[in-house]
Amino acid sequence: MKILISGFDPFGGEKINPAYEAVKLLPDSIMGAEIVKMEIPTVFHLAAEVLEEKVREVDPDVILCIGQAGGRYGITPERVAINVDDARIPDNEQKQPIDEKIKEDGSDAYFSSLPIKAMVEKMKEAKIPASISNSAGTFVCNHIMYQILYIIDKNYPDKTGGFIHCPFIPEQVVDKPNQPSMNLVDIVSGLEAGIEAIIERYGKEDVKEIGGTIH
Repeated sequence: MKILISGFDPFGGEKINPAYEAVKLLPDSIMGAEIVKMEIPTVFHLAAEVLEEKVREVDPDVILCIGQAGGRYGITPERVAINVDDARIPDNEQKQPIDEKIKEDGSDAYFSSLPIKAMVEKMKEAKIPASISNSAGTFVCNHIMYQILYIIDKNYPDKTGGFIHCPFIPEQVVDKPNQPSMNLVDIVSGLEAGIEAIIERYGKEDVKEIGGTIH
């Protein structure tokens, strides 16, 4: 099995993005699966172009993207991506689409094809705070998750894919009072546990566990 895992570059003047920093620290092999790592730009559409080019090059079985979500306390696999860009702030090329469809011929939404509940369960077993997220937002993270699932739906039905958000790391919140963070070592441990769950349940249905929210 081959897993392509990407992380975003630093965004908005930040010197670091925990997403790609964690990806870089992952082992090159997990449970016998080859881990292919790459950095993608925090830019609407360009991120997808770069990622799809890599998919064609390495032909992975699983496509997994990692992004940061400031304000979250744990690692959060995303359940769904919606077909809209509505950027509250500009991306790294100062693009700020508002109420724009990502793909005119795409579904209104695509659900992750990863075993997100098994992933959360495995992370918790590793003593890493984790939960399912039911909204990836409307910025570049939702955009790339939607694009992954769009190309799988249209071109690669034998592949699976999805997205995980990770918290800020401590050095990012020094000047951000009351913002939660997680150290990079724990983020890496959580991602590795999540990847193990992907491998273990590859080709199988997700576990039936409570993972919903009231609001």
